[in-house]
Amino acid sequence: MYRTHNNGALRAENINETVTLAGWVQKSRDKGFMIWVDLRDRYGITQLIFDEERTPKAVMDLAKTMGREFVIQVTGKVIERESKNPKMPTGDVELLVEKLEILNEAKTPPFTIEDATDGGEDLRMKYRYLDIRRNPVKEKLIFRHKVSIAVRNYLSEQGFIEVETPYLIKSTPEGARDFVVPSRMNEGQFYALPQSPQTFKQLLMVGGMDKYFQIVKCFRDEDLRADRQPEFTQIDCEMAFVEQEDILNIFEGLTKHLLKEVVSFEIESFPRMTYDEAMAKYGNDKPDIRFGMEFGELNAVAQHKDFNVFNSAELVVGIAVPGGASYTRKEIDKLIDWVKRPQVGALGMVYVKCNEDGSFKSSVDKFYDQEDLAKWAEATSAQPGDLICVLSGETSKTRAQLSALRMELATQLGLRKSDEFAPLWVVDFPLLEWDEETERYHAMHHPFTSPKPGQMELLDTKPGEVKANAYDLVLNGNEIGGGSIRIHDKEIQSKMFDYLGFTKEEAQAQFGFLMDAFQYGAPPHGGLAFGLDRLVAILGGQETIRDFIAFPKNNAGRDVMIDAPAKIDAAQLEELNLKITL
Repeated sequence: MYRTHNNGALRAENINETVTLAGWVQKSRDKGFMIWVDLRDRYGITQLIFDEERTPKAVMDLAKTMGREFVIQVTGKVIERESKNPKMPTGDVELLVEKLEILNEAKTPPFTIEDATDGGEDLRMKYRYLDIRRNPVKEKLIFRHKVSIAVRNYLSEQGFIEVETPYLIKSTPEGARDFVVPSRMNEGQFYALPQSPQTFKQLLMVGGMDKYFQIVKCFRDEDLRADRQPEFTQIDCEMAFVEQEDILNIFEGLTKHLLKEVVSFEIESFPRMTYDEAMAKYGNDKPDIRFGMEFGELNAVAQHKDFNVFNSAELVVGIAVPGGASYTRKEIDKLIDWVKRPQVGALGMVYVKCNEDGSFKSSVDKFYDQEDLAKWAEATSAQPGDLICVLSGETSKTRAQLSALRMELATQLGLRKSDEFAPLWVVDFPLLEWDEETERYHAMHHPFTSPKPGQMELLDTKPGEVKANAYDLVLNGNEIGGGSIRIHDKEIQSKMFDYLGFTKEEAQAQFGFLMDAFQYGAPPHGGLAFGLDRLVAILGGQETIRDFIAFPKNNAGRDVMIDAPAKIDAAQLEELNLKITL
């Protein structure tokens, strides 16, 4: 046995016990006649003391050779610390070392293994195995474990069965590029890594499993944004003989369970909002409702004067910024520059200061009088002391721009509190969305999503107006889960493929196995998938997912620690009948 106790275990009641500990040297303080060492493992830190009057000379000499991150084993007697440390759980005691064995020496690490390290992100990712020794990363991985256990416990209690599905599957169009894997045994053919287990979970419903879940890796070969990973983890779920309300109730319960068990936050009910309402009020389909600043549409009260910027706009819309009337002209100019950045894309911004005395001062006073501006204040629910920020232009672009400004302002004002949680169901999404590039409709979710009851016939006449029997779960401005009621009828599924531009041959080649399964009695079914990485990060009070993943990739999709992706040798290429042309 390498240890009788871990390094977070010893307390005053262990005084005079002889124990054995093992771990890494966090730091060492050598006073010549006495050496103190902080010994660290996953559980905590215990202070060791080497005293030339009480420690054997050979042990004392060996202790002087130790460096940071050496792996050691020590045996000794637990004694009371003369100078106690109330900030450490083990701070009342220390170990007077009698025996020492260096299990492994260590090079000086490239950054300090401390909570506040001197290592930059790129360096820490290259030496991720060292970064994991730091408390902030270690605790995030343990936190992820707790969330996963809570998920499994809740779903198991609700009668769900965890079933594994394959990673080597067939490439099917699901919205992003597939990662493909060449098959040596089937020359010229390729597997794909799953973007999700979508068709398999539907087949499990055909197979009568009734309630399925899986915490599963998914893969998408897409251009990475700041907080995306090419491989990510889903809590994937499916249920048979259910309607939308059944699914929302189950997974509202799961979210409540996680909030209560993991972060001790209780919430009674989840508000629901249609997609159209979310876009009109917040400019996106995953609104953060922890704070106000709802959109106020101003077309009716701003397009009656000689201000052509507004008169020619499809949408004029504003938000009221709490306390923003105190902003200086320099601060307002910074906001205008912010919305004009290429990442946001606005041409400019009109503002109105709502003065405490009830008067208004705007950047368009030449065109609008006090009565006009009072109507703007009413439309945006602005109060005395607030600032109204107004954007205009094409509807969808302007909403997106104002949504970005709303979130930036909320961050600046400290309104996005990490210890507050505001979940929301967004429902009634469009079934289809028009793609200008391909000049045809695409499924907003995926091809297996059912239209809302009674809307199937609209596909022939007004396809853009058809609503999906789909729903997203939003938490603190992030989509953490999404799903739908599926099409379970072969004829309806075939018709959906027609609307999406698949030929009969293409549909059969891509999804024939699913269509064939539907002929044998597919039950009504639906489901939902949570993004585990994002869910864990939000519950942990963070915006980014990377530190909650043990071995993440960078923004270029590279694992800089193992240097992947990498070239393979010519013999492997020949065996796979592949040739690289660059």
